[in-house]
Formats: sequence, structure tokens, C-alpha cells
Amino acid sequence: HYEPLSWDAAFALLASELKGLTSPDEAIFYTSGRTSNEAAFLYQLFVRKYGTNNLPDCSNMCHESSGSGLTETIGVGKGTVTLEDFTRADAIFVIGQNPGTNHPRMLTALEAAKRRGCRLVHINPLPEAGLIAFKHPQDVFGMLGSGTLLTDLFLQVRINGDVALLKGVMKEMLEEEARRPGEVLDHEFIAEYTSGFAEFAAALGQTNWDELTEGSGITREQMGAAARVMIESERTIICWAMGLTQHRNAVANIQEIVNILLLRGQIGKPGAGACPVRGHSNVQGDRTMGIWERPTDAFLDALACEFRFEPPRHHGFDTVEAIKAMRGGQAKVFFALGGNFLSATPDTEYTAAALSRCQLTAHVSTKLNRAHLVTGEQALILPCLGRTERDVQAGAEQFVSCENSMGVVQASRGDLEPAATELRSEVHIVASLARATLGAQSGIDWPGLAQDYDRIREHVARTLPGFEDYNRRVREPGGFYLPNLARQRDFKTATGKARFTVHGLPRHELVPGQFLMMTIRSHDQFNTTIYGLDDRYRGVYNERRVVFLNPEDVREAGLKEQQVVDLVSHFEGEERTARCFIVVPFSIPRGCAATYFPEANVLVPIGSVAEKSNTPASKSVVISIRPTVADHSPASKATA
Repeated sequence: HYEPLSWDAAFALLASELKGLTSPDEAIFYTSGRTSNEAAFLYQLFVRKYGTNNLPDCSNMCHESSGSGLTETIGVGKGTVTLEDFTRADAIFVIGQNPGTNHPRMLTALEAAKRRGCRLVHINPLPEAGLIAFKHPQDVFGMLGSGTLLTDLFLQVRINGDVALLKGVMKEMLEEEARRPGEVLDHEFIAEYTSGFAEFAAALGQTNWDELTEGSGITREQMGAAARVMIESERTIICWAMGLTQHRNAVANIQEIVNILLLRGQIGKPGAGACPVRGHSNVQGDRTMGIWERPTDAFLDALACEFRFEPPRHHGFDTVEAIKAMRGGQAKVFFALGGNFLSATPDTEYTAAALSRCQLTAHVSTKLNRAHLVTGEQALILPCLGRTERDVQAGAEQFVSCENSMGVVQASRGDLEPAATELRSEVHIVASLARATLGAQSGIDWPGLAQDYDRIREHVARTLPGFEDYNRRVREPGGFYLPNLARQRDFKTATGKARFTVHGLPRHELVPGQFLMMTIRSHDQFNTTIYGLDDRYRGVYNERRVVFLNPEDVREAGLKEQQVVDLVSHFEGEERTARCFIVVPFSIPRGCAATYFPEANVLVPIGSVAEKSNTPASKSVVISIRPTVADHSPASKATA
């Protein structure tokens, strides 16, 4: 059980365990995407000063595939659009993303775009109500009406059918170019700014239409309709989220998006570009601040110059590798700066066993969560201030900053009184841990940095490109944009140009009775935080253990609506079981299934990950369905 402990005693315990390890690489330092720039920079500095690059973060489980795919092809691991681009786009494609539930503020921008004539294309296995029609909550007349019809074209792709679909759209574009030479593709852009086009076009020409339609579940006519939107749009934005990034071929998904944008020169053009839409408020900023298990030499060189020490150069563990290291006994201390690690990660039972093998687990948290229930031999909960609470250090009120998906850095200042006087800020906790572990002779004034966050930002300004004059610029209304070379058509890739790439189609060898399952979020949910048991957009109330299936699949499998079943995942001869899920017939392609996370995370194998990014393949899980053997009654009716 947990019992109260003073802050000094907690830091002493942590420091003792860290200093007692055989190697710094036996410690894992996880970061949640809600951590501020200031806390993240100080955290990675402490961890590297301690001697390891074991800095996994939540990005490893979501947009790591985006970063990998974009870096290889356009030279930056971030999107290329600005907020202003949404006001100029002629067409916006939303792929594998549900803004109505996961990014509701984005719907306002999409509504404004639609009203000025922009065409919206929605590609997803599920028809998401928020993208079909939208009622602006602050528009009285809009709330009284039927809302704005957002989607011009909805393509209900099979789960993991995106590469096949995008190839089909591009194949249509190339065939139209053959019919109207010089009128479809941007040959000037392709010649000057890209490499690999000839190989890409040749491979695409050899693809078989039957494979593309079968693999995607989309007809050639529908692909042609999407191609026409692309061709007729001078300025196109493509947005995406977890629906593309959590597959074994996730990096290929992202790079096919780059391919289609390059065909018409839609990168480095106002009103156009690539837009990976992230969830946590600062997941992108944390990576910019150095939260990464594979830091670049340029970053480490700058850190060494600023703080006069030699940081470790060998790569650390990402999230999946960290779980395996804890399970195998190679990692013995787990420290989490925010987050709900147990609920966010794949293969819940495996991860729980991994955490249980640690000597010490510690969590910096704003509220209790399930990760606090599965512990090492010793465990700490370190309560911290939330972003909305006033942060006063040494008598002076502080603020922090974050970077959004568009690369804008803005200040964030709390105005509520702290819930308790014992709460400490993330920055204070990190600095205190660093002082306790490294001692006063570390060469860094940890207490001084914790008392004045301007001093942290001064270090950032001297270390990271784009943060010059940080303290002044972040105080300006709206903050400031970080430089993005791809926006300027300066592509820092292996070829010095934006790269066309060639990818095969994914293969899922399902036997009769098996489905390809993806995990999704409900409307009353933000990441791992569950606010309620309803998902009103999908017609589900007071229940979360549901499995969405095509009505024809329900009948063919001999199942019934509301039947309680067990779900069994299959991976390399292993089976994992999630018990007592309610069958809900829904509009989803044949052979596909959807369940909520984190309830279904137990089915996601720790070994099923994306190539290159190592992101868990939470949206490509092969399952079968069996009538439950447990006694279970649904809490209430779940319908759709």
C-alpha cells in the first residue's frame, strides 16, 4: 500500500536507487506528451548528465511512424503546414483521424474551410459523425440547424487498406496525366525538388487494379473521384492520425501520403502540405526539447557545448524496448514524467509483469491512474501541479511553453489556486531529483533553474536552432513559429531532395472466422483518460467493452446483437484473450472489427510493431471471436 512520504525522503529514495544501479542504462525515464518544454529540456539534461539516453515517450506509441516516414522523405519529422494554410486550401483530406472525438477544435477550421468552398475528403474504416456534419457549439444559429455538411467524399477503406487506396488514387492521376500530358503533374517541381520519380512511376504502373480494389475495399470509380479532387485542387492538405501510424507498415502509409503530395508540388506551397495531427498538448515540443532515445549528434554536440559535459552517444530504449528490458531484468528503475504508462502501452499483461520486476517505479502525476496499481518492489507517486494551476517559485509566478502540431511555440500560464500546498511543479521535481542524484558538483545550478524558468529558456535559446530570443518571443501574443526547412523546399534528405518511395501492399493472411481489429477512442475519452461510459456519436451508452462488427459478419459468424463474447488475438503462434465484450453491429467493412482502448490493449502483441518506427501495431490485430465462458451481463444496451 501507499503511505505519505516527505518530498526530501522521496528524492533521497530515488537518488539512492539510481546511484545504486550497475549502469545508468538500467534506468528508464519515460515522458508523457503533456510535459512542458521547460520541464522536458531540464529532464533530458538530467537524464543525459546521469548517463543514459533511455528516454522513451508517448510519441513512440503514436506518431513515431510519422516522424520516421517524413524524415526519410522530406528531411523533417514534423508536418509542413501552418494554421493559415487551412484558410487557403482548396481540398483537405482527413485520413485515419476522427476530429469530432479526438481533435474537436479542428472541426471549427474544417467548417470554415468548407463554407468558403474547400472540398473535404474523409478516409476511414468508420463513418465518424463529427466529420459528416458539424454544429459549432458557439454559433447559436448553427446549433439550431442541422449543422454544416463537412464531407464531400467519404471512402470507407478497409483497416490497413490505405496503401492500396493511395496507390489507386495516384495510379488514376498518372493515367490522367498520360491522357492530358503536362496538365496533371507538376513536372517542374518534380524535376527540381524530388528524386526517385521514375522508379516510383514504373512500380506504380505495374500494380494490378484488382489488388488495389481488393486491398482497400474501395472501387476504382471511388478512387477516380478522389483523384479528381486532387487534380482539381491547386492547394491540398492531407491530415492524418493514429489510423495510419499504428500498423506494421505505418511508415509506408506516411510515405505514400508524401508521394501523392509530391506529384502536384503540394509541399512548400501556401495552403498545402502534410499535417500529422497529434493528441497531447506538447508531444511535438518534447521531442524538439530532446526527449528521444535516438538523439542526433548535432543535438548532443550543442548540449555538450552549452553545459560542458560529454553526453552518452549510444542509443537508448524506446517504449517497446523499455518494456522488454524491464521484463528481462535489464532495466530496474522506471520513472515516468506524467502519463498512464500501463494503460497507454500494448500487451497489458506483459507490460504489467515488466513493471512488477522493477526495483522501483515512480510516477509524476496530476491525478491517480491505473499505472499506480502495478508497481515494482517499491513505488512512488509524486503529485505535481496541473497546467491550469498557478506555479509560483521563489515568490515569482512562472509560466511554461508548448509546441503545437504546426510548430507554433506558445506560453501557458495557470490561473487556478493549486489543489494542495504540497504539490510541486514538474520543473521543481526534475530539478530536485537531479540535485539529489548528481549532487552539488554537477556543474549545473538545478535549484536556480527551478526558481526562474527564464533561465531554462535561455539555455534552450543557446542550444536549439529556432529558439533564439526565446524569452521575448514566447511572451508575444500567439507565440512564434519554429523554422521548417521543408516549407521552404529545402529537403535535408539522403539525396538532398524530397524522395519518392516505393512500397508493397500489406498482406494479412486471415483464416475463416478471423477479423482485423483496430483500437479506437470513445467520445467521452481523451487518450487514456475516460470521462464517461458513453460514445454518443456511435450510439453506445454506459458500456465500453464492445466490439463493432459488420452486420453481415455478425450473421455469418452465428453471433447476435448484444451477445457477450471473448476476443482472442493471434500472433506468431501466441494467443491473448480479452473477455466479455458485447457485439455491436456497425457500419464497418467486412472482415474488420473495432474496440476501445485501453480495454483491448491486452490483445496487442508486444512483438507486433511497425517497421522502422517500432510503434505498436494497435490497428492491425488479428482476432477471432468466441462466445464468452464467463458470467457477464451488459451494463446497459449498446447499440449502433
